[in-house]
Amino acid sequence: MREGAGRWHDNAVTYAHQARDLGPERHSLSVVAHRGASEDAPEHTLAAYRKAIEDGADALECDVRLTADGHLVCVHDRRVNRTSNGRGAVSALELADLATLDFGSWKADVSATEAPDLDATSVLTLERLLELVADAGRRVELAIETKHPTRWAGQVEEKLLELLGRFGLADPPAGAPSPVRVMSFSARSLHRVQLAAPALPTVYLMQFVSPRHRDGRLPAGVRIAGPSIRIIRKDPGYVARLHEAGNEVHVWTVNEPEDVELCARLGVDALITNRPKRVLTQLGRP
Repeated sequence: MREGAGRWHDNAVTYAHQARDLGPERHSLSVVAHRGASEDAPEHTLAAYRKAIEDGADALECDVRLTADGHLVCVHDRRVNRTSNGRGAVSALELADLATLDFGSWKADVSATEAPDLDATSVLTLERLLELVADAGRRVELAIETKHPTRWAGQVEEKLLELLGRFGLADPPAGAPSPVRVMSFSARSLHRVQLAAPALPTVYLMQFVSPRHRDGRLPAGVRIAGPSIRIIRKDPGYVARLHEAGNEVHVWTVNEPEDVELCARLGVDALITNRPKRVLTQLGRP
């Protein structure tokens, strides 16, 4: 058991016993796997997303960046140094370059004689992730974060919408909930998406709340707020203000049992976590 896992388990059991007292809203709280089941498998790998689907996550979260030859890949950092055995900016590397790198061994203690699991070590394209979701056998939503700033600017959104269009996901039917939403800390990125695909939901991510958004308002056209858990800890009333303004609230990154409980108590709509299976268990969902 990993260090700290015992405390997590003890707290989760305590909170799970309290689940029935908070009513049905905790069962409607969407659990989003942050970079896949990234506590158990290397982030942004096919293995991490497959595990999240097996664990019962309602949605998968991924970050996308554009390679030098125009492919969208699921990589969080601007550079590949942290999560692979290579170096350099994603935007300056071609997909073939990224395909030679190991994106998983940093997470797992892999023996030099052990054959690598390609699903846990290979770079993941957004196209392959969309294929995985399409084959899931149940509804699995996708929360796609565009990373900015980047040298490719609006080409990121252009390529993203083109790819979503190929999968029939860029223009959800009127009145039907979209299985895909686009998230960003960049209001300009979200505006580009709104102009080109007005039916796609957008999420404005926040590391802090600017004065003009403290009353619950969001950038024009955005109906989902994405505050950090630090914001919610500091100002729990912000959730109510966002709801009163007609917005949904999706909180990141919610890993600790007490934070899960806070989100459930405040009635947030979705929480993004590295630990989807543990969170689902805490919420009383098998």
